Amino acid sequence: MKTERDFPKTVITKKGTRWVEDGHPWVYEGEVLSVLLQDGRPANDGEVPDGALSDVVTEGGKYLGTGFFNAKSKIRVRILSKNANDRFDEAFFFRRIQYALDYRRTVMGADFSACRLIFGEADGFPGLTVDRFSNLLVAEVLSKGIDDRKDFIFREIVRQLRAGGEIIDGLYERNESSIRTLEGLPKYKGWYRFGDETVPESAVTRITENGITYSVDVENGQKTGFFLDQKYNRLAVMRLAKGKKVLDCFTHTGSFALNAAKGEALHVTAVDVSAAAIDMAKQNAVLNGLENRMDFLVADVFDLLPALEKQGGHPYDFIILDPPAFTKSRKTAENAEKGYKEINYRAMKLLPRGGYLATASCSHFMPNERFEKMLRSAAKDAGVELKQIEVRQQAADHPVLWNVPETEYLKFYLFQVV
Repeated sequence: MKTERDFPKTVITKKGTRWVEDGHPWVYEGEVLSVLLQDGRPANDGEVPDGALSDVVTEGGKYLGTGFFNAKSKIRVRILSKNANDRFDEAFFFRRIQYALDYRRTVMGADFSACRLIFGEADGFPGLTVDRFSNLLVAEVLSKGIDDRKDFIFREIVRQLRAGGEIIDGLYERNESSIRTLEGLPKYKGWYRFGDETVPESAVTRITENGITYSVDVENGQKTGFFLDQKYNRLAVMRLAKGKKVLDCFTHTGSFALNAAKGEALHVTAVDVSAAAIDMAKQNAVLNGLENRMDFLVADVFDLLPALEKQGGHPYDFIILDPPAFTKSRKTAENAEKGYKEINYRAMKLLPRGGYLATASCSHFMPNERFEKMLRSAAKDAGVELKQIEVRQQAADHPVLWNVPETEYLKFYLFQVV
């Protein structure tokens, strides 16, 4: 270590050491051997505050990194840096904000007005998500360390955006996840107040993506208000949709359906179990003048697909499956796989030979290999073959860190069914 440290030390096991040295930024509670105060004494419960910085070291005292400590969390330390010379002052975080914004300006180009600005560990901000929807920002904080520092982080994000000529009217916090409870944090949502600035009168704004305008409700929409990660996958659907009868399952606010309609599909049926989502999808269709190409249905896809199959024939020649995450843990992955197989099997049976299938999973706990195995099994049972057109992932504003598997979660496949 090159500089004298003034942080407590979290001593971890050899297994934990290998994990960190391989590049992963999390230290789990089971890998912690002891926590030592600055003077070398073992820390008693509560002596190291949750959210405080702690050095992570091996049993022999080798420095591995520095991160946010939280005794309440299963992720005991979220590592921020492995540079022993870093000073974790405001300037440290301001640089990381600049890096994240510069990256989005480069990779997103004209789509910078509606994209994810901060993607947690992938941008060096453990437990922080910040999305931009035109003039509004939406933030979700899932770690105590970031929560303690969010005031200067939020202010600097807005300052840098405005300094770059961007119009930002407000920031809405969507801190409703149960993960906050596990971190010892309260759940809530509401406008973040920047000093004397007045908060926006409305939490609804408009964005444009792939030439389509959407109304986005950052207060009541799912997650942060709109799913930005599929933007270029939707564009891929648009390119294939011309002249086709399209069924968009789990449409949410209609994004895939609208892209298909804009791509000159013959007709698009958008389905979701949520009546509120369908109402927003209808509004978005009218907003873009596409309502004459579309109809909308409130239904459970698991009931709808078998019902359509019983009716006979092939009413659609392009089916899109973009369900919510069926699993958020390894424990439920097997049941989730059954759910994925059911809808994919039904879609393959419903499509004519030569029809098209777009299918996705947004769960990290359903890795590519398992998802592809499921697709092969569904195709075999449906008596069809799959001709792969394209395999895609999340958009570049949700970057994948190869040393952090959790950042790779979205799988998107386009097939012709033959």
